[in-house]
Amino acid sequence: MLQFTRFDSLVQPEFWHKLTELKIDVLRLSDEQIPIVGSYTVGRSVKDRETGKDIALGTTLSVGADSFQSSAPQPSSTVSLAPVTATGTFKNFNTIEEFKGADKAALFNAHVDKIWDSIIQTRSTELLNSFITITFADLKKYKYFYWFAFPAFVAKPAWEVDGAWASATDKFGDVGLKSVHEHLRTQSKTPAFFLIRFVDGKSQVGTVESYNEFYSNIPASERFVGFIDPSAEETNPGWPLRNLLTYLSALYPNDRSFQILAWRDSEIPHNATDWKSRVFTTTVAAGTDSSSKPTAVGWEKNVQGKLGPRLADLAPMMDPTKLANQAVDLNLKLMRWRILPALDLEKVAETKCLLLGAGTLGCYVARTLMGWGVRTITLADNARVSFSNPVRQPLFEFEDCLNGGKPKAPCAAERLKKIFPGLNATGHMLSIPMPGHPIPPNPTSIEETKKDVATLEKLIDEHDVVFLLMDSRESRWLPSVIAKSKGKIIMNTALGFDTFLVMRHGARAKAGQKLEDTLGCYYCNDIVAPSDSLTDRTLDQMCTVTRPGLAPLASSTAVELLVSLLQHPDGIHAPAPPPLANPNDFDPSASTNSVLGMVPHQLRGFLAQFRNLPVVGRAYERCTGCSEIVLKAYETQGFDMFLQAFNDLKYLEKLTGLDKLHEESAAVLESMESVDWDEDEGGDDF
Repeated sequence: MLQFTRFDSLVQPEFWHKLTELKIDVLRLSDEQIPIVGSYTVGRSVKDRETGKDIALGTTLSVGADSFQSSAPQPSSTVSLAPVTATGTFKNFNTIEEFKGADKAALFNAHVDKIWDSIIQTRSTELLNSFITITFADLKKYKYFYWFAFPAFVAKPAWEVDGAWASATDKFGDVGLKSVHEHLRTQSKTPAFFLIRFVDGKSQVGTVESYNEFYSNIPASERFVGFIDPSAEETNPGWPLRNLLTYLSALYPNDRSFQILAWRDSEIPHNATDWKSRVFTTTVAAGTDSSSKPTAVGWEKNVQGKLGPRLADLAPMMDPTKLANQAVDLNLKLMRWRILPALDLEKVAETKCLLLGAGTLGCYVARTLMGWGVRTITLADNARVSFSNPVRQPLFEFEDCLNGGKPKAPCAAERLKKIFPGLNATGHMLSIPMPGHPIPPNPTSIEETKKDVATLEKLIDEHDVVFLLMDSRESRWLPSVIAKSKGKIIMNTALGFDTFLVMRHGARAKAGQKLEDTLGCYYCNDIVAPSDSLTDRTLDQMCTVTRPGLAPLASSTAVELLVSLLQHPDGIHAPAPPPLANPNDFDPSASTNSVLGMVPHQLRGFLAQFRNLPVVGRAYERCTGCSEIVLKAYETQGFDMFLQAFNDLKYLEKLTGLDKLHEESAAVLESMESVDWDEDEGGDDF
C-alpha cells in the first residue's frame, strides 16, 4: 500500500510580526477568511556521519512575512528550482473562546468542496495543494495559537505500489533528467505537478491539465506523471501526490495505473549517479467509484502528537525595543477598530513637536504626546533641576537635583528615551531673550543673544508644532513671532493658582481672508507690549504656585487640542466652533469639528468650579505678537528688529501703533473730565 508523508507547518517568526500588523491595522475585528500563500521545496536529507545513510528531513510547508500577499515572490536563481507556491485560506478569531469553539469541521468540509469543485468543474490543479490556517493572536502577550490543515482525499481502496521504487536515472538517464530540470527551472512559477512523455527517445514536459492532448498516441510505458516531492523518505512520497492521484482517477477513470516521477532535485548534481529523484508505479483496483467525492483528512497534529492547535510564544524571542515599538501604539490603533476608523494616527506620529519649557508643563505635555504616539519631541530650557521639582515634574528624580542639578531639557529627554527607546528625544540648554529685558551693550552679550535667537529659529524650522510652556508672559513673545512667521502650529499653555489657559494661536491670514475672520494669539487682547514681569518679585511670585492637579489637566488638554487640530481637514486654518448656549446642542457633524470633536480656539479652565469655558478671540491689527506689521518687521530686519524690542520698552507699541491708541484714549478721558455732569435742578428723577 502506498503511504504518504504528511505535511508539517513551518511558521517563520516574520509571519507573526506581519499578522500583528495586519490584525491591528487592517483586519481589526474582522474574522473573514482571507487568502494566504505558503511554499515548499523538494525533499531534503542529510548523511549520517557514522552510517553514511541519508536521513530525511521534515516535509514542511512554510509561511512567512510574504504569505499575506496575493502570491509569494519567486526567488531568482540560475541553478536551483524556486519553491512551489501553495494557496490557502486564513481565518483569525478575535477571542480564544471563539478559536476553541470554532466549527472546524465546517471550515474543513467547505474547503474540501472547493478543491473537489475545481477538479470536476474546471479541471484545475491549482487548489490541490491548498491549505487552511486558523489562528488566535494574543497581541498583549505575543502568544499565537494556530492550527493548519492540509486537506487530502482518501482513496478507497488505497493505491498500491506496483513493483519497486527506482532511481529516476534508470528511466530517464542523465540527459533526460537535465532536460526536465531545465524545463522546471525556467518556468515563471515552479509547477507543483507536470507530465512527461518520451518522443523519439527524448523527454518532453507538459501540464497536467492537458492530459488527454499531451498523451494522445503515447503508449502507457512512455508516460510519467511528475510532482515536486517535498518528502525525502525513500519509499514514501509527499502529501501533494494524494490529491493528484484523486484528480487523475476522477477525470480519467479508465486509467488505473500511473508511472510517477517524484522530483527531489533542486539542482543538477555534479555526478550523473547522484540524482535523488525517484520513480515508481502505482495502481488502484479496477471498478473503484471515482465519480463521487471521497472523504478527506488533513488536520495537523500538535507537538504532543494529538489533533489540536499549536502555540507560538514570541515574547522571549523578541527584541524588547521592537516589543515596545509595537506595544506603545496598540491602544491607539485599537481606537480605529470600533470607535474612530477615520483617525489618522500616522499624521500624529509624524508630527515633530518642540517644547519650550521643560518644567511642570513640559514634563506632562511630553508624556501625553508619547501617549499619542508622537515620535519626535525636542525640549528647550535654561534651568537646572532643583529639589522642589521631582514631586511635581514626573521626568525628574531626586538624583537629578544633586551637584547643582542637571540641565532640565537634556535630562528630561534622556528620561523620555528610557521610558520609550524608540522615541527621538533631544534636549537643549537655551535662553530665550525677552522684551523688556535689555541686552548689555557689549559685543559679547549681543553675539550670545544673536546665537540664542539663531538656535531658536533653527529649532522652530525643524519642527511642526511649538508648545509655549514657559513661566513668564514675555518669554513667549519671541517664539510666537518666529513660529507665526514660519507657519508653524503654536500651542500655548499658562497656569494661574486654580485656573489655566490652553489656546492655539491663529494662523496667518490666507490670501483674501479678512482679519476679523482669523483667530488671535496670546497677545491679541493686550493694549500694552510685553515687558519685564520677573524683576522685584517675592518668593511666592518667583515660584509657580498652582494647585498640583492643574498642570496635568492643562497639559493633557493642550495635547488633546493639538491632536484634534491635526485631524481637522483644514489643519492649522481650522475655524473655531461658535459658542454653545447649551452643551447639549453640540453637533458632531459640524464642519468646524474634526473626527475627535470640537477644535476650540481657547479653553479657560476653572478648577475651583471644575469647569472649562471655550473662548474665541479674534486677531488684532495692532497686536504686538502676531500683527502683519510685526511679522514683516521681523522678516525684513531679522535680529535687529528683535534687539530693538529687547532693549526699548516702547518699541513694539510704536511699531504697532499702540502708542497712538494710548494717546487717543488719554485725549478722550481728558475731554470727558471737562464735561459738566451736574444735572439741572429741575430735571426729572430717574
